[in-house]
Amino acid sequence: MRREVATAEALRDAAADEAVPHIVVAGDLVDLPMLRLPPGKTLTGRADGARLRFAPGEDGVQLTTDNDVANLDLRTDPDRRVVFNDTGVASLGRLLLRGLSVTGMIRLLAADQVRGGHVAMESIDILAADARGVADRPKGYGVEVVAGVVTLWNQQHDPSVTLTADLLGIAAGRAGAPVRGGGVFVGGQMRVSRLETAEIHSDGGIVPGTHDRIAGGVFVVSGTTVRSVRNRGPVTTYGANDMVLDNWGSVDRWVADAAITSHGPSGIGVVNFGRIDTLDIAAPVETFGVGARGFNVYAGTVRAATFDRVVTHGDGAVGIQIGRPVGGIVVRRGIETFGGSGDSLVEGVIVQLPATGFSVKPDGTARRVTIGGGVRCHGAGVAALELHGTI
Repeated sequence: MRREVATAEALRDAAADEAVPHIVVAGDLVDLPMLRLPPGKTLTGRADGARLRFAPGEDGVQLTTDNDVANLDLRTDPDRRVVFNDTGVASLGRLLLRGLSVTGMIRLLAADQVRGGHVAMESIDILAADARGVADRPKGYGVEVVAGVVTLWNQQHDPSVTLTADLLGIAAGRAGAPVRGGGVFVGGQMRVSRLETAEIHSDGGIVPGTHDRIAGGVFVVSGTTVRSVRNRGPVTTYGANDMVLDNWGSVDRWVADAAITSHGPSGIGVVNFGRIDTLDIAAPVETFGVGARGFNVYAGTVRAATFDRVVTHGDGAVGIQIGRPVGGIVVRRGIETFGGSGDSLVEGVIVQLPATGFSVKPDGTARRVTIGGGVRCHGAGVAALELHGTI
């Protein structure tokens, strides 16, 4: 049974009526209180212009189990949860979000009573959101991670509790109008078949000089296994300690089809502390800021990494730095740095680094390195190659 609603009262009544499994929104509903979808309930828009606008200070749609939300414009205050879940249910079942344009955070957690479920997202556009005030932040490698405006996180410590997910076509922010906090964040004991993003613009809002906090445009956190990450649109960060792409988990294949760019001190292009089997960055990695390295591996490993080009603009902004054993590295169109020595955030500590082109630290090894177009460093006295480990 479908019920079409065009008023706040009709929406509330349909959500509470067990005989109505499918709610269809017609029109623009405003000043709404938080809406809870009981298990099995579907909420969709009838046509373009179907919109739910929640009252100031209110969260948006609370999911339970086996819910489907589609083809809607959903709006809360940017720092509120526009879509979130009830952690008092035993399982998420299968949650499906598709064709949504939203203002506010999407935040789905396995916590409290939730011990499983599957999340599917497709064509999600975050117009504006602010996750800086979220207190829950994973910690590791000397830092804590600011939440993403799209967060899917298994917080259960029991290793038998696993979420699964398939995440496609997620966009966040606009050029000149980034979301605040992190962009897309997945973490905890999860198996993700696909994580695919469109255009991402984020600014973590971290005070420059902070040594124990980072944010990320696209962030895979410890415990998560992803078969395929693909950045189909450009990913750009704007703040201090904003990693553009960061992996603490395990990824079989990570591909970036468009530019990877950071604007801010210690805003690193591509970071790995976990495992990546194949990394293919098919467009330039370019950073603008003191200590804003292009690519680094300080923990974990990458079996094979290919880059189009790596360029940094700033003191202390190393092009590529390897601190652990990796496989092959290929840079098709060279490495170029514009800077001298400066502060850079390394595993929760701010250290002085020269803007070296390619650096291998004492514990770093690479089986093979191929750089087409050479390595150029424009800072006075800055070496193109620093080799303390082995190639």
